[in-house]
Amino acid sequence: MNKTHPKHEQTLVIIKPDGIQRSLIGEIIGRYESVGLKLVAMKMMVPSADLIEKHYTLDPDWRRVTGEKTIKGYKDKGLVPPTEDPLEVTGILLGRLVTYMTSGPVIAMVWEGAHAAAIVRKLTGGTEPLTSDVGTIRGDFVLDSYAMTDEDKRSVRNLVHASGSAQEAQNEIKHWFSKEEIMKYTHIQEKILYDKLDGAAE
Repeated sequence: MNKTHPKHEQTLVIIKPDGIQRSLIGEIIGRYESVGLKLVAMKMMVPSADLIEKHYTLDPDWRRVTGEKTIKGYKDKGLVPPTEDPLEVTGILLGRLVTYMTSGPVIAMVWEGAHAAAIVRKLTGGTEPLTSDVGTIRGDFVLDSYAMTDEDKRSVRNLVHASGSAQEAQNEIKHWFSKEEIMKYTHIQEKILYDKLDGAAE
């Protein structure tokens, strides 16, 4: 079996506490199932603050890059950022994320399939629900915005975390799951999704 084939790509999805509290578990899972992705791992838990903080800082550049993007976002909207220091900005964001993500149960999942990370991101929608496209999970089911989160001094409630890339997904999956927790099995729909169909039907 060719392990480099795109159909073997995996990505991490976490249904956040608001997704569970709003009874959207089935709806969210259904979006990913319907496109043809295969669920290979899933667990429900209340994450610790340490688990969440390490999750968001797996990439050593996350604090700097996210801080710079956040400051630019403020300025693009004609607003004054809380500070000009990217690390201070992400210190605030990280504290809010930890509070949000540890406020109740989450469901962590690993999805597998062709271009899994990009497909999941497309189905999930942009980080800010207000500007997410109709047809995405966040665009269809959330009305939150950065303006409200700034006013309320909290993290944006957007139902789902989805890995930003295939490489990011590999690191995040290792953080949340052991190898033994990830299932290897064949789903019947894989034949029609990925097998070569040579010749006309008889």
